[in-house]
Amino acid sequence: MIPYSEACERNKGPILEVLRRWLPPHARVLEVGSGSGQHAVHICESLPVRWQPSDRPESLDGLQRRWALVARGPGPGHQEPPIELDVRRPEQWPAGPLEAVFSANTAHIMAWPAVLDLLAGSARVLAANGLLLLYGPFSDDGVHTSASNEAFDAHLRSLDPSMGVRDARQLAREAAAVGLETAADLSLPANNRMLIFRRHRLDPGDPPTPAQ
Repeated sequence: MIPYSEACERNKGPILEVLRRWLPPHARVLEVGSGSGQHAVHICESLPVRWQPSDRPESLDGLQRRWALVARGPGPGHQEPPIELDVRRPEQWPAGPLEAVFSANTAHIMAWPAVLDLLAGSARVLAANGLLLLYGPFSDDGVHTSASNEAFDAHLRSLDPSMGVRDARQLAREAAAVGLETAADLSLPANNRMLIFRRHRLDPGDPPTPAQ
C-alpha cells in the first residue's frame, strides 16, 4: 500500500512556490521526514533539483513503494532512492555539502532534543550559504498565531507531552547557535509558515560551496 496524505496534497502548491523562489538550479536537497513522498514527487515534477527523500525505518516501506512508481517520471528533477534517517543518529546523515535541507510538518511531532538534532545535523551537511527550510505551524514567544494552532498544540501534547507546536523565535535562537542565521519567515495558507535559515558559520575544514 502506498501512503497518502491529504495535508500534503493541500499544501504542496504553496510549498513548491517557496522552493521555486529559494532553491538554486540543480540544488541537492535532503528531505527529512518524507512521509508519503508526495512532496518529493510534486517538486521533482516541477523543479530541476536532485532530491533525497528520507525517513525513519517504520515509514520507509511506503516511501520506497511510491519512489518505485515515480522515480523515472517526467519532470526536470531527479529523485534519489529513499534512505533511512533518524536525525538523532549523526552517522545516518548523508555526506554533504548540500544546497538545502527541507522538512515539512516534522518539528511538532519530534521531541525537542530531536528538533535540536535536526538543526545541528543540517548545519553539518549544508554548504556555506546552504538553506534549511522548515514548514509547519509555529508560535512566537509562546503565543499562537491562530485558535486552530492553539487547539492543535493542545491535542499534540495530550497525545504525547514531548510533542507540540514549536516556537519560531526559540528555533531561530537555537539555529543561530549552530551557525544558521534566519533568512526568512514566510506566512503560508492555513496558518502555516516556512522558516528559512542560511548556513553562515565557516569553520576550518568546512567543505567549499559547490559550484552552481
